[in-house]
Order: sequence, then structure tokens, then C-alpha cells
Amino acid sequence: QVQLVESGGGLVQAGGSLRLSCTVSGVIFSNYAMGWFRQAPGKEREFVAAIRWNYLDTYYADSVKGRFTISRDNAKRTVYLQMNSLEPDDAAVYYCVAGTTEGRYSDSNRYGYWGQGTQVTVSS
Repeated sequence: QVQLVESGGGLVQAGGSLRLSCTVSGVIFSNYAMGWFRQAPGKEREFVAAIRWNYLDTYYADSVKGRFTISRDNAKRTVYLQMNSLEPDDAAVYYCVAGTTEGRYSDSNRYGYWGQGTQVTVSS
């Protein structure tokens, strides 16, 4: 059974930082591209960041470039999202995703596995 378990969400003031973690079980983690999507109330789900299986290539939404950093530790089967300089518009439920399908990293259809989500709230 494949499981993606996120942690690290919470409430933070604007300008603050949070680090999200997602630990994966049930698949060969190192074979999978990993990523993060988010969805705020009343808004479409949107791509945040992704990282290839080999650590070398990362991809970011324009809205988070320079503030967020995605990384992974294949030995720990964990992907991270370091979020700095958080803004109220970053508030959302953040979902960890895993996939092996070819395609654009920002395409949600690429990812066959999704976590349950973790809430990030940013106060102004």
C-alpha cells in the first residue's frame, strides 16, 4: 500500500518560515519524481514545486521562486519543502505528490499518488 504522509504545516506570521515534510512508503522512492501542489479555499489546485528522482533538477511555480526550496533524501524516503518569506497568498492545503509518468512536472496528471494534505495558514 502506497502512503504519502505530510507534516510540518501550521500557523505562521507573514514573513515567517515553515518546512513541510513528506515521507513515502510502499514504492521504490528513488524511482519517483516528487512534488508539492496546493489548494486554497475557492481556488484551483496549483503546482508549487517538483524534484526529479536524481536530486539534480527542480522546478518551481513563478509565485514561489526564490522563496521556496524543494529537496529530497532518498535514504529517508522523504521530500521537503522549505518555505521562507511566507505571504498570506501562500495559505492553502499543501499536498505531497509522487509519480513516474512522463510529462510536465507542473501537470497534476503526472502524479499517481497524493498525500492527505497539510494546512498552512499565514497571518498578515
